Amino acid sequence: MALPLFPPESDPGPDFVGLLRLTPGRAETPTRMETGATMPVPHGTTVVALRYAEGVVMAGDRRATAGNVIAHHAMEKVFPADRHSAVAIAGTAGMAIEMVRLFQVQLEHYEKVEGSVLSLEGKANQLAQMVRQHLPMAMQGLAVVPLFAGFDTARGVGRIFNYDVTGGHYEDTDFQATGSGGRDARSTVKLGWREGLSRDEALDLAIQSLYEAADEDSATGGPDPVRGIYPIVAFVDADGYREVPEDEVAARFGALIARKQAERAR
Repeated sequence: MALPLFPPESDPGPDFVGLLRLTPGRAETPTRMETGATMPVPHGTTVVALRYAEGVVMAGDRRATAGNVIAHHAMEKVFPADRHSAVAIAGTAGMAIEMVRLFQVQLEHYEKVEGSVLSLEGKANQLAQMVRQHLPMAMQGLAVVPLFAGFDTARGVGRIFNYDVTGGHYEDTDFQATGSGGRDARSTVKLGWREGLSRDEALDLAIQSLYEAADEDSATGGPDPVRGIYPIVAFVDADGYREVPEDEVAARFGALIARKQAERAR
């Protein structure tokens, strides 16, 4: 199927969202809720990103809450945006996942139309525009607050960007966390982060930050050995996006719990 043709003055170019607006029969994005935002909807909770020697590591717990109940035990909150970047979500779960999917398509569409890949700053700006367009829903309590990180192929370093509900985005030099347990996760990373962390050190620190957040925040899910559910952790470096195997994450959590038990026994 060929792309539709537009006159020069209205051509959306590589903007996939702009293309949707100009395509007949597209679904309209709601600007307000007819019945109000009183019904609890699933919310994603805690995600964290930190820089290490070779790039960035991003992790997210698996719990989604709806009011005071657990809506989902195994929600995915960390996704590849493209080969060299990742996005994690906190906030209204359904809308956040939809935003991620649209963001992934937007980056792919841009690359196909322009024949080149957006810079990491360009990707961060594209996501900021999507968050800003979601502001009417955020004002009704259905906010989406992503965390974006990737490997800057031009600079050869990992970089992290966080957002507010208005679409403002800010680069964090070393680490960032967001969601209901974000403060506790960020405090844990702050105490353990240093320049030049190895892959294993960064992985352990990310896992520990989610463990401590789950210990303080009821909306953040900790490891669940009974169901075999563990946080999703991914690395982004010069070789691209790679998710850490679940058995390795489980082993790291097991080692962390063993250390905690040994400390209590002293």
